[in-house]
Amino acid sequence: MTEENLTTDTAQDAPPPPPQQEEASPLRLVLTLGIAGALAGFLIVFVYVATLPIITANKAAELREAIQLVLGAPDQFDTLFVVDGELREELDAGQAPEDFDQIYPGYRDDGTQIGYAIQAAEFGFQDVVRLIFGYDAETQEILGMLVLEHKETPGLGDKIVKDLAFVGQFVETTTPVAGVKVGAGTGAENEIDMITGATISSRAVIRIINNALERLNPMIDAYSGGGSR
Repeated sequence: MTEENLTTDTAQDAPPPPPQQEEASPLRLVLTLGIAGALAGFLIVFVYVATLPIITANKAAELREAIQLVLGAPDQFDTLFVVDGELREELDAGQAPEDFDQIYPGYRDDGTQIGYAIQAAEFGFQDVVRLIFGYDAETQEILGMLVLEHKETPGLGDKIVKDLAFVGQFVETTTPVAGVKVGAGTGAENEIDMITGATISSRAVIRIINNALERLNPMIDAYSGGGSR
């Protein structure tokens, strides 16, 4: 076989070159990404709208349970709005309830007021701590306390929820509340033993309650003096 024949046979046996793929145009890429983004956004909005009533109902149920807990199971409660330094039973037209702080006076069936359930929030050690507590304005005592949301350190700061001895101390504690180290208290009725290893989170709970009462007490006094119920 001559060199010429060998070259011809080799050329015939070689596989054909792969077909060249057409490059996608920038416009096509932009359109594809835009359509995918629009579909993803639509799905997010659809899921949000579909689940919003359920989420809202669950939060309302959790709030009712919390009010029952910190006020010692009132027979009924109202909602008061904090507007321009005073408590109002109703908002003006166009005002949205979620734009205002709210507190909840609880009552017995005979109209006797038990106290006020007050929500408040401030930064703790890691993030915002949101809690609710019951308050008797006549005796100036805390009736109960419950942490609603937090992101404190697991095993330490989260004891503001899990340490029932700490939580239970707030029942019938006078105000302003004072935090003390375990074993260092004097037995005063406003003292709370802080959690060993989680004093920052413990202090945050106490600070939130004291700051809320410092701000709201004048409004509560004015509202009570104005003849609530």
